[in-house]
Amino acid sequence: MRLRATPASASPAEHGEGPIWDAARSELVWVDITQGQVRRGRISGDDVVDLASHHGGDTVGFAVPAADGGWLLGAGAGISRLTEDGDAQVLIELADEGGSEKAGGTRMNDGACDRAGRFFAGTMAFDERTGGGTLYRLDLDGTVTTVLDGLTVSNGIGWSPDDSTMYLSDSGAKAVWAMDYDLESGVPGERRVLLDFSDDPDGVADGLTVDDEGCLWTALWGGAQVRRYSPTGELLTVVDVDAQNTTSCAFSGDLLVISTSVHGLDDEAKAAQPDAGRLFTVRTGVTGPGAHPYRGPLGDLSQV
Repeated sequence: MRLRATPASASPAEHGEGPIWDAARSELVWVDITQGQVRRGRISGDDVVDLASHHGGDTVGFAVPAADGGWLLGAGAGISRLTEDGDAQVLIELADEGGSEKAGGTRMNDGACDRAGRFFAGTMAFDERTGGGTLYRLDLDGTVTTVLDGLTVSNGIGWSPDDSTMYLSDSGAKAVWAMDYDLESGVPGERRVLLDFSDDPDGVADGLTVDDEGCLWTALWGGAQVRRYSPTGELLTVVDVDAQNTTSCAFSGDLLVISTSVHGLDDEAKAAQPDAGRLFTVRTGVTGPGAHPYRGPLGDLSQV
């Protein structure tokens, strides 16, 4: 099946990423990574309308709702809390992350919470060097654990509807991995390649979401597409998007919202894609869940 997404009214971003449906607030939340902005919008029919924008840090890779209020951010080289009033506070600075782009530093890139409320956050190096990324887990007791290291561009995270499988994309490795998952412990099993984009001419996997039927929807950076795959890796649907760099996607009911970016495009490429950087939407005929909230502590965790 082939679908075409249409641009939404919300103002464009430079490096739009990470849309989520915050069901508790009935809001769409997404980020502009390079501008350090957390964006909030309202769904109106098939459209997304701006509500607010907050500064979350020098860079903000993603946001998730917090059960105790506001949002938890993967910001800069650590984890921050953003209140509904727009105040951002750094909670955790990760010891092995950070540094400037010129110095070969790293930043938060993408993440999500599992159904239990654990916070998973992945990093990447500004120069996208191989092995520069790591996946961390912030547990319900406030401790941080390294889940996977040696990644390159740690990207989209999702879980099957029964929580038995965890998915992780690495844009640098051009792969989406599947791992057996234990919800009680929050520990994933060995990685296996579910989707291999190493020979795909259209792009590489970026952010992803999982629908209520257990199928994966992954944005293709460089591919102007979002694709739906079965849990066994069969291509089912292609959504065409009038923006080269599709970055991630999320469901609000059966409305799929897609983020895009102009980051790294030259002036000619930007002129050829006037809607690049905007959100796009499309009705899919299937539904997806809202974002799971973080359920751990929100105090000063900087010494954890």
